Amino acid sequence: MVVVGASFGALAVSAGLSTLTAVAMSLLVFAGGSQFLAVAIVAAGGAPVAAVLGGLLLNARHLPFGLAVAHVVGRSWPARIIGAHVMVDEVVAFARSADPRRARQAYWLLGAAMFTTWNLGTVLGAWAGALLPDPDRLGVDAAFPAALFALLLPTVRGAATIRATVAGAGLALAVTPFVPAGLPVLIGLLGLVAAGRLTKVPA
Repeated sequence: MVVVGASFGALAVSAGLSTLTAVAMSLLVFAGGSQFLAVAIVAAGGAPVAAVLGGLLLNARHLPFGLAVAHVVGRSWPARIIGAHVMVDEVVAFARSADPRRARQAYWLLGAAMFTTWNLGTVLGAWAGALLPDPDRLGVDAAFPAALFALLLPTVRGAATIRATVAGAGLALAVTPFVPAGLPVLIGLLGLVAAGRLTKVPA
């Protein structure tokens, strides 16, 4: 996560954001995919409103996440507020796969680790990005997609999942040359619809 956070910091600065803005975004937003999407939209000339709306749409997946881990996070309001802030994909995945007796411990330990390393990486990347004329030449723009691919690959099992993955990736790649940055990943969600229609529902 230090490497992925650093890639975000470097790309944010190269896209025109100040180091302070990049660091504040990681501290206050702490949502990797939405942060990359917002920076990509702004870098492509999109309006800040479009960046915010795109980030909110992408983070809508946190609604079912919250339902899935509500019993793990805790019942007090401070626990719910802080727990919601560190509720990223990896934290939810680890908490859901952990021994139920240790799920809460797994959630909070990984949440704290992810938040710390992501923000440390952002600071390092923003500092390095300010010194480099073009961070993309070092391949830092590929760090985040590579990390997500590594997390996704072990879960691509079963016919329905494979159909959704192939359809979504195909749609995203097909529209990439024709739509603004950030939109292909959202259009790729239509792969779920295509896979659902191909799946037979038992009577």
